[in-house]
Order: sequence, then structure tokens, then C-alpha cells
Amino acid sequence: MVVELVPKVYWVGAIDWTLRDFHGYLTEAGTTYNAYLILDEHITLIDTVKAELVPEMMARVAEIVPPEKISYIVSNHVEMDHSGGLPEVIARVRPEKVFCSPLGKAGLSRHFKQDWPFVEVKTGSDLSLGRYNLTFLETPMLHWPDSMMTYLKEEQLLFSSDAFGAHLASSERFDDQLPDYPPDYFHQLKKYYANILMPFGTLITQLLEKVAQLGLAFKMIAPDHGLIYRNPAWVLEAYRKWAAGEVEPKALVIYDTMWHSTEMMAEALTQGLMDAGVEAQLHHLRRTHYSDIVTEVLDAGLLLFGSPTLNNGIFPTMAQFLTYLKGLRPKGKAAAAFGSFGWSGEAVKLINQELEAMKLKVVHEGLRCKYIPDPQELDAARSLGEKLARENLKGK
Repeated sequence: MVVELVPKVYWVGAIDWTLRDFHGYLTEAGTTYNAYLILDEHITLIDTVKAELVPEMMARVAEIVPPEKISYIVSNHVEMDHSGGLPEVIARVRPEKVFCSPLGKAGLSRHFKQDWPFVEVKTGSDLSLGRYNLTFLETPMLHWPDSMMTYLKEEQLLFSSDAFGAHLASSERFDDQLPDYPPDYFHQLKKYYANILMPFGTLITQLLEKVAQLGLAFKMIAPDHGLIYRNPAWVLEAYRKWAAGEVEPKALVIYDTMWHSTEMMAEALTQGLMDAGVEAQLHHLRRTHYSDIVTEVLDAGLLLFGSPTLNNGIFPTMAQFLTYLKGLRPKGKAAAAFGSFGWSGEAVKLINQELEAMKLKVVHEGLRCKYIPDPQELDAARSLGEKLARENLKGK
């Protein structure tokens, strides 16, 4: 089925219904790799797809025009889920020109070692296709050094590469076609931002400011993953809020346990948070996927991390999660550690060191319990949860 975004501009991507893992990120709803075709005097393909899905993309192109008539290819991003199909496509199409950022050319040359007809473009570079005109916007580190976006001036349509994307395989192409729009899609958008773009909040804020300076308006945003936005104001506002590090009066208790002692402490702390009247969530690291926990971390103001001590160290699942979280560089959050132990009890101290390395605000020295917590210790944990919530969240 041919999908037209605006006159003579088409979606020609591929749907990856069965993808369940993307760099360790749980993609429980699959994904799409979006590519776009512009019919004009110079027929132009915006991005490609994963190598194995090129036949699907090319079949969609062929429904509209013989692929060999494509004159230009724009490569917004070097990552293989968007450029992996380039060798096969270029060999068949033999385009006149391949447009990319300077770092895009360097990356594509390094990946594929081909002498393609590259044309380097920078922020503000224009390209006339005939009726339509494109403007390019470099967006380095959103989320690779080579990343850029392409703007179709006449339709105020932004081809946004990985920004504003989400992992969702769907028969629908537009966000407002979902039955519960936008909440039905909001979780996937938030999950994508939290697990991929969270480290780049400052750059996203700068990008939004640059867009305002350039006077660009968006009637439609077409990312490289997920759905196309026909009403993009809400997604722009979500990005503004997340990039600024704004948090909600929400606390997460994230833990693992060996013989339930740390779990008992976690449950008591959670009850204390609830006593304070804030949103509280309890996440067992072997019950909830890391990428789903990180999705909730994004706008939480208080994080409590619990681990038993194992072999004088942190329990392995907690160590893994902290490593994953450290790479995402969360900001604007209060944090504390807790845990049980049998004879040494180093886990809480080691977690605190990790929290400080992440530049989180450590708001308690840590709560420790030897062997099994008694009722008085559980009462103390509950009181601590309430205290931390009132001190760190009530004004949020």
C-alpha cells in the first residue's frame, strides 16, 4: 500500500515486526526503519533501511516509480539500521549524488569503502529538487557524530533521522491513527528517548533553540523509527521537558535480592514513599527489563537502589544496571542506597560510589541491615522512605 505524506512525498520504509532487542534495549513492539521518496525533477530517496530489508523497501519504491529513476540519495545517519541498505541500493540505482554531512561521508566511507558520488552538506545548505527545496541541519551526537536532519521547506516537513523516533511495528503510519492518541504511543516515545537520547539533553535543548533562531516551523515530523507526526507540537514539548531534565514527584525503588531481606527493605521503603503521597514504583531487576526501568528513571526525582552484598561486592544485576544507567548520564535526581548483608556489607558503600560518579545527589549515607530485618528495622526503612520523599519530591 502506497502511503503519501504530502503531495509527491511517500513513506517507503520497512516494518520489523519481530525485533525484540536493539543494543540491549527491549523492543517488545518491534520497530520500523523509515525511508522516504520525493517525486520531483530529481527523484530523491531520504535514508534507506537495514540490509536484509532492502527488498521490502525497494518493492515499495517500485509501486511508485522504477527505482532506477532515483537521482539523489540523502543519508542522514551512518548507523547500519539506516545505511546498511546503501550498497545494494546504490548498485541498483546508480544515483547522481549521495548527500550527507562531512562526518557522514567519513563514516560511510569507512564502513563501506566505496567511491560513491558524495556531496557534503552542512547546516543551512540548500538543495533544489525542482518544485521542492531541501535544507540540511547538522545534529552531531544526536545521537552519532554524523547525524543530520533534512527539512522540506514548502511543506514544513522535517525528516528528523533518529530524533523523535520510537520503536513500534504497526500497520499505521501516522501517530494520530492510533486508537488512543497520543497516550498509546507516548510510552514508546519516552522509552526511546530514555534509552538512546537521555545523555544528549543539552544538545537537544541547543537544537531546539537553533530551530527557533532559523525560524523553522514544523507541520509534520517524519523520523527514521516509528510513526510520523501530523500534529508534532506535543512531541516537541515532550523533548523540551526531557532535555531540560524536568522531573515529577515520583520515586523508584530498584533492587535485587538473594533471600528476600533486601526485598523486605525495598517494600518498606516503597510503603514509606506512598505514605508521603508521591508516586512510587518498585522494580525487581530480574522481573523488569533494564530499558523499561530506565524509561521510568527519565522523569523520576528520587531513585533508591538496593542490593545485597555478594563476595564483598554489589549483586551482579545491580552492577549491570548501574553500568547501563551511568552511560545514559541521568541528571537532576536525588538518590540513596540500601541493602542487606551477612558479614561484610560493602554493597551500599559501593553503590554510593557509583551514584557519586554519575553526579546524582546522594541524600542519605545508606541503609544497611544484617541478615533478616526485624520489625523495628522495617519501620525505620518505611520512615526513611517517607522522609526522603518529603525532603526531595514534595516541592517538585
